[in-house]
Amino acid sequence: MEAQKSKTTLGIDENIEALLCYVLGWVTGIVFLALERENKFVRFHAAQSLAAFLPLFVILIIVGVIPFIGWVLSLIISIFSLILWLFLMFKAFKGEKYKLPVVGDFAEKQSGL
Repeated sequence: MEAQKSKTTLGIDENIEALLCYVLGWVTGIVFLALERENKFVRFHAAQSLAAFLPLFVILIIVGVIPFIGWVLSLIISIFSLILWLFLMFKAFKGEKYKLPVVGDFAEKQSGL
């Protein structure tokens, strides 16, 4: 017998909606923070997506304009971001609230946890 999964404001299983919070990084984080009003699990993942991937995006833009060393750093940051992105989507899909250092605290405050 399968465990009952909580529904969300949008009527999607919470683990699927939490995964979707990460799909387009900080963009879907903002979207799901705006759309999801009740489910704190989804709001946590939306806020964490925003808090983790927006700063990484800004850093990539800034570092990317620096010749050579910036390009190398951009590659390293991009690989790190990809691994983090896949890891967080996996954890969200599994129904786990994986809290990142620093940004996880922000996400908890935003989600009301």
